[in-house]
Amino acid sequence: MTRFLPRTLTTRMVLLLGFALLLAQLASFALVWNDRQQLSRARNEAPAITRFAEAASDITTADSEFRQLVLKDASRHGAVFSLVAEPAIAASERDADLEQRVREALADTGLADAEVEAARLASAGGSDPNTVRPTLRMAARITNNSWLEGRLHLRPQDPTLIYRLGAATLVLYLFVLGAASWGTRSINRPLRELTDAAHEFSGQSSTSQLEPRGPDDVREAMEAFNAMNARIVSLLEEKDYLLGAIGHDLRTPLTSLRVRIESMEPEEDRDAAIAKIEEMTAMLEDILVLAHAARAEGRPMDLTALVEALVDEYAELDRPVTFDPSPRVTVEIAPDLVRRALRNLIDNAVTYAGAAQLRVLAEEALVVVEVRDNGPGIPTEERERVVQPFQRLEASRNRDTGGSGLGLAIARSIAENHGGSLELRPNAPRGLVVRLNLLHS
Repeated sequence: MTRFLPRTLTTRMVLLLGFALLLAQLASFALVWNDRQQLSRARNEAPAITRFAEAASDITTADSEFRQLVLKDASRHGAVFSLVAEPAIAASERDADLEQRVREALADTGLADAEVEAARLASAGGSDPNTVRPTLRMAARITNNSWLEGRLHLRPQDPTLIYRLGAATLVLYLFVLGAASWGTRSINRPLRELTDAAHEFSGQSSTSQLEPRGPDDVREAMEAFNAMNARIVSLLEEKDYLLGAIGHDLRTPLTSLRVRIESMEPEEDRDAAIAKIEEMTAMLEDILVLAHAARAEGRPMDLTALVEALVDEYAELDRPVTFDPSPRVTVEIAPDLVRRALRNLIDNAVTYAGAAQLRVLAEEALVVVEVRDNGPGIPTEERERVVQPFQRLEASRNRDTGGSGLGLAIARSIAENHGGSLELRPNAPRGLVVRLNLLHS
């Protein structure tokens, strides 16, 4: 059921309020229409009933030779009276409520306990024979052998009443629905700002604070988000500081240990120990890069020229790295960090696929550096895992065969700190495409 509902809060609230208001308005319209009908009928019928009762009183008190004159005088202005032996009102047409009102009117003129029959009918009347007018047909026993029967045409009910009620209902509906829509949007606007801020939050100290506004509940949520933002930034900065401090503190003992080991015998043991120290030093450098990436300052730079220069460095070392002609793109970056990220991606491609091919693309708000290879690629289910720190496809912990597991994590961290991301895609017909996406300033 929920899949048929609108996705936004504003639309759902307006739809809910509109549906509830529609039901309330329909009920109100029905009640008002019924009351107006009854009031209109009562106002039209009361004079007609009184007129019939007065005519019955006049006929009763008049001498028999003058009754026809009384009938003729009363039969005016939409009323027809006659004396009949039996009233021509069918039993199915009789209206008990109307009959009771006629009895009460007759009793007021002195004709208590008179036998009465009455019905509400619709008949042609007025100047236009096609116009149907409500008619009261009433009969009261005057003597044992005669009844006074009267047909009294009522004024037609206002034909515009239903349209006026409908227009008033529609105006009220639109007014209330418009006010509800405006109110819901005013509440949803700060919520949208809160959502956007949560999506844009990157853990950097440069993240702007939200200005609390809107209802108290929404203001409290925005203030809580600001406080959480500050706490997370503080924790991340503390983490980076600790990693940097640990890295710097470990450099000295590693250097001292290497100096001592260089005089160690036999030679094969010394070389193995030095290789381990170099591995630890390289891993330490990776950790320091990961820790300091968020605090690097950017400056405008020709990214295409930076990539070309990097490819030339690999070419001088006879490494199979090529560069496709690409448009010149200037973007604000921290060049040392971007160069480090690209080195990691190129080294991975050369190590696992034998060669790397680079190009620069400009896509809307992003500048993309693609590193392509024709190697075995990375399975789809593993792509999210391998960009995590210390995660490798190669199961062993041998740095020569699998690295430290920080290369892709560092590249992703650098991309995110430039407002972008790191994407791993398949390269047809085989291989891998790694996209370093950077936000175009």
